[in-house]
Amino acid sequence: MMRFLRTRWFALTVVVVVLLAGSSTYLRARDAGTPEAATAIAKVKRGEFKVFVTTAGELRARKFVQITVPTNAQQAEVYNMKIQSLVPEGTVVKTGDIVAELDRSTLAPKLQEVTLALQKAQLQLEQAQLDSTLSLSQAREDLRTMELSLEEKRIAQEQASFEAPSVKRQAAIDMEKATRALAKAKVDYKTKTDQAISKQREIGTDLAKQQNRVNSVQGVMAEFSIKAPSPGMVIYVKEWNGRKKTAGSQVTPWEPAVATLPDLSRMESVTYVNEIDVRKVSVKQKVKLALDADPTKVLTGTVVEVANVGEQRPNADAKVFEVKVAVDQSDTTLRPGMTTSNAVETYSIPNALFVPIEAVHSDSAIVYVFKKSGSRIVKQQIETGAMNDNEVVVLQGLADNDRVLLAPPADRDKLPLTRLANYLPIAAPNSDKSAPTKVNINPDSAPKTSPLPTTPTSTPKAIPTTTPAPTNTQKTTPTTTSTTAPTKAAASVSPTRKP
Repeated sequence: MMRFLRTRWFALTVVVVVLLAGSSTYLRARDAGTPEAATAIAKVKRGEFKVFVTTAGELRARKFVQITVPTNAQQAEVYNMKIQSLVPEGTVVKTGDIVAELDRSTLAPKLQEVTLALQKAQLQLEQAQLDSTLSLSQAREDLRTMELSLEEKRIAQEQASFEAPSVKRQAAIDMEKATRALAKAKVDYKTKTDQAISKQREIGTDLAKQQNRVNSVQGVMAEFSIKAPSPGMVIYVKEWNGRKKTAGSQVTPWEPAVATLPDLSRMESVTYVNEIDVRKVSVKQKVKLALDADPTKVLTGTVVEVANVGEQRPNADAKVFEVKVAVDQSDTTLRPGMTTSNAVETYSIPNALFVPIEAVHSDSAIVYVFKKSGSRIVKQQIETGAMNDNEVVVLQGLADNDRVLLAPPADRDKLPLTRLANYLPIAAPNSDKSAPTKVNINPDSAPKTSPLPTTPTSTPKAIPTTTPAPTNTQKTTPTTTSTTAPTKAAASVSPTRKP
């Protein structure tokens, strides 16, 4: 009996399971045939619409003290130095602590060169002194001989005073010659003395120059032990290729920084914006910053500087422009080198209708969406405005709480297009309504409004009043994308009347 009851319960359980599985399969099959199951639906939103330029940046201190190589290295003709050792990044140092050691072996040949030049200058000075002493000694001896010879000529002239006139005349001539020779010898002696002094002064100047070179090189070598000029946390600096300077890196007088001691109370994010988006970025724009190390922490900032000249960064195909964003908050957890995600708010509309960008389609310059109207799907023409990475503003064609399909239905080619009645692009106030422009959209700060980047779009010209025939001419503008009105509307609308 128990076996019979157990068998019945098992059979009933199997029947129930089969019925539930069949019902579930039927419901899934039925739901799969409906458009709502096949396609996701989004509701048209109204609210503040913002456009962002998003880039990755890196934190650094706005103010910092540089730890550099010896400042007189260039005067000592030392142009290339190598970092031999460097304290680990993040080390907290005090004033006077040794931060880095430079390789002295690169300076040893220079020290030997200037030492030899100094010794040569010393020998030249000694040789000039000896030459001067010998030359002036001989000149003094010749001068004394001439003085004695003049004395002899004077005695001879006195003795010839009682002789014949010719003898007296000859004695006078000899006396004059001796006098002139002595005077010339004295002038030559003075010239030789001045010449010797000048030569020694010249060699002495070169000697002092070589001595200064030796002192400078020795002073630079003594400063190869680089010390911290103030207390702080050691942060490595980056080279031109983006790599940090470490042990083995080269430093020069033109790029003397070895490390920095940043002021962590005031930070900024340095980022690079491509040349397409940089025209949208300007000083004083607000920025939202998120840390890769802590995505839950969101900071705010302000653009403080936009570079005027682009640069080619490593591993970048296009030129980029440096943008500096000052962080508003002071946070002790922020550290230089942290990666940030920066969202620069470049444009905003306070009250706008917008839909997901996936819901917008275009065909032959006609922009439309698939709107859910009750149980039907309507292919509705729309006019679009500004757009960001995810959403696009709708100027005409949709209303609050309308629902649109994020993907086209299977029978999209069979659905008729519902055009905008008496459609004309919205004109800016106090402007010609025949020129299609977006309301208060600055093309230098707002993105282009073409709804889909995959399909070229354009906008119509103004509807002429002199030609009654239907027209469908188009005019491309950088800020709007829309389509022409139906033929009857186009023929009946005049630029002087409101549609």
